Amino acid sequence: MAVKMFAAIEIGSFALELGIYEISEKTGIRCVDSVRHVISLGNDTFSEGKISYGLADEMCSVLEDFTGIMKTYRAREYRAYGTTALREAKNSQVILEQIRVRTGLKVRIISNSEQRFISYKAIALKTGEFNRIIQKGTAIVDVGFGSAQISLFDKDTLVTTQSLPLGTLRISSQLARIPASVKDHCLHIEEIVDNELLTFRKMYLKDRHIDNLIGIGTNIAYLMRQLGMNTAADRADAAAMEVFYKRLSQMTLDQIEENFSVNSEYAPLLLPAAAVYRRVMEATGASQFWIPGIGLCDGIAAEYASSSRLIRFNHNFENDILAAARNMAKRYKCHAGHNQTLEQYALSIFDATRKFHGMGARERLLLQIAVTLHSCGKFISIRNSNESSYNLIMSTEIIGLSHLEREIIANVVRYNIRDFDYDMIQLETHIGEENTGDLNVGAITILIAKLTAILRLANSMDKTHKVKMQDCRMAIREGELVITTGYTGDLALERASFEQKADFFEEIFGIRPVLKQKRRV
Repeated sequence: MAVKMFAAIEIGSFALELGIYEISEKTGIRCVDSVRHVISLGNDTFSEGKISYGLADEMCSVLEDFTGIMKTYRAREYRAYGTTALREAKNSQVILEQIRVRTGLKVRIISNSEQRFISYKAIALKTGEFNRIIQKGTAIVDVGFGSAQISLFDKDTLVTTQSLPLGTLRISSQLARIPASVKDHCLHIEEIVDNELLTFRKMYLKDRHIDNLIGIGTNIAYLMRQLGMNTAADRADAAAMEVFYKRLSQMTLDQIEENFSVNSEYAPLLLPAAAVYRRVMEATGASQFWIPGIGLCDGIAAEYASSSRLIRFNHNFENDILAAARNMAKRYKCHAGHNQTLEQYALSIFDATRKFHGMGARERLLLQIAVTLHSCGKFISIRNSNESSYNLIMSTEIIGLSHLEREIIANVVRYNIRDFDYDMIQLETHIGEENTGDLNVGAITILIAKLTAILRLANSMDKTHKVKMQDCRMAIREGELVITTGYTGDLALERASFEQKADFFEEIFGIRPVLKQKRRV
């Protein structure tokens, strides 16, 4: 089997990273080279709101060098992702265009939820222990430069994942103008961390037992190399972490530079990183700290290898996305029984009409999530539930989904009980910023219309929430979608709603849904 060379590029808040990977079905993924260039893009973004011309010029020069390295290794396939600093910069579109013109690289800005999801794939690929570990209560903590993500797993299921503004560069920037002693500086960091963890602890850690903590990201990988203890098994217990933290917290910045062999820009970031991991370990009560030693570039390579069908994961990540959506639905008191029935109907309609809609597995997943969250807005307002649902979905990160995918779902839910207006679909996402392939605004509008039509029809079939058509069968006959049920009772409300929704369905797909009820013998 041929070996494929692949390049992964991360444009992070504090550094540009290039990973060159050798990928094959037989041997899996092997990193053959990596290059890292420190550049504080996050300092500009977090303090000024945009990236300066000087840093943009330096970034383009480094990326030009990266393309030369890629050519040396004959890595023809690549993925280049921008994270927090680019994502939050007001001039991100200008920067992306400069990179494209000067280097030929097409950079995609990924959402926070996508960034963390990609890293989880690298964990699962690196070791077979992942599935075993998450059978028990497990927290994955990814402390980046701009934010930190905490994800809780229990019995192989993702319970929740939340992003907190606890990135090391962000914390360091907050404290940069506060003169303080080493002891006071350490106290300020702990207060910032504790303040953000307070709400998370109350909402998600109550009565939950966490055995294992998995630390990922550049910060923890670097810290563990400098711990000065036996990390051959990539493990540390709570006592060892406490000893290391106390040692680090007593050092001045000059001492950190000297002892850890880091420059003056990176030195202030080590203590905030250690503080976040230590406080999370205390809050969860975890006894073991596992450091798999992976970065975002490893995740990018794993994602590419999976999508190219060069490797297979033992862990089902799609279930994690659905679990996150279902936990959100539970939080907002959605009717679980109705959602389950609605999902059955919607997916049956989707599968029965494949040759008419041309959608694939990813769109099927988006439909499932739209079904799951279609009534979450009733928690806020029963009268304006569709608009409330839209706002809730747009305000809540769902692990594994891009910002655009979240917008698609939010619009499907919005138009479930509102007249569809092809000219009124507005997207926050800049097309070209997301990995949309050949999609443009018009194509995305049609996709929203297709998913909305299916959701509406499925919803009409359970109008009374009494699961009357659980036994229904669907088939395409003579240009009609014939839905047949053996229910012999009254279907007056369902039938009236069904006929009302059938017009829009026919407008979108070109086939007429027909509801047939078997007669009593």
